[in-house]
Amino acid sequence: MSLLHSFYCWGHVAVVLLSTAYFTLAGVENWRWLPLLWAAVPLFNAFFYGKVPLCAPVPEHLRIPLRQLFSKKVFLLFLVMMICAGASEQAMSQWSSLFAERGLSVTKAMGDLLGPCAFAVLMGLSRLLYGIFGARLKIRRAMGFSAALCVLSYLIAVFSPRPLVALFGCALTGLSVGLLWPGTFSVVARAFPQGGTAMFAVLALAGDVGCSVGPGLVGWVSAGAGLPMGLLAAAAFPMMMLVSSVASRRKTA
Repeated sequence: MSLLHSFYCWGHVAVVLLSTAYFTLAGVENWRWLPLLWAAVPLFNAFFYGKVPLCAPVPEHLRIPLRQLFSKKVFLLFLVMMICAGASEQAMSQWSSLFAERGLSVTKAMGDLLGPCAFAVLMGLSRLLYGIFGARLKIRRAMGFSAALCVLSYLIAVFSPRPLVALFGCALTGLSVGLLWPGTFSVVARAFPQGGTAMFAVLALAGDVGCSVGPGLVGWVSAGAGLPMGLLAAAAFPMMMLVSSVASRRKTA
């Protein structure tokens, strides 16, 4: 699961690099054409996914109904974990470019490379390494360590007096959040092996909610108190992730 999710990160890196190249050649004032160019990717996938072989889902008579899943407190904790995973990831990813521009007084192109690109590289690296060596580690402990490291990364980015160290905290966040999303998927799959496709769809929905809430909270707080305070507010998500992970571990035990 972690190795599979690492390819999201490599796609993220490609988007940043190619978009930066476009802005350099065509100019930022022509940004309206860039979404049309990137629209070719989902258009291609619309045909490509039709040929992808899929494993047979859990038989209907064995699948756990969603209503039964929502009645279990531990599943609700898993949903909270997914929200926190998405929020922890995107709160920094979406704002790291502006953070780099203001902190280091660099251009947007350099801010994109030092911010979201470095973030995505380290996030992909963490998922790749766990996919290769993860069998030697206990996923619960690895996720707890990742959540704690994520809190520390946010604090470094916010409170470091040196811009380069603060930017290092931004990149380190990518390394720390890499396992949170796929790790939660893996934990839920072990806890509810008969959950079926609908269960993973709900989990993905919760993660996407977090992807919206995290950057939104940073923007709302930053509007009144500045970007560092916005990122500090977002540090609540990996903290909640850590608490929820410990609580779900006790309930599943």
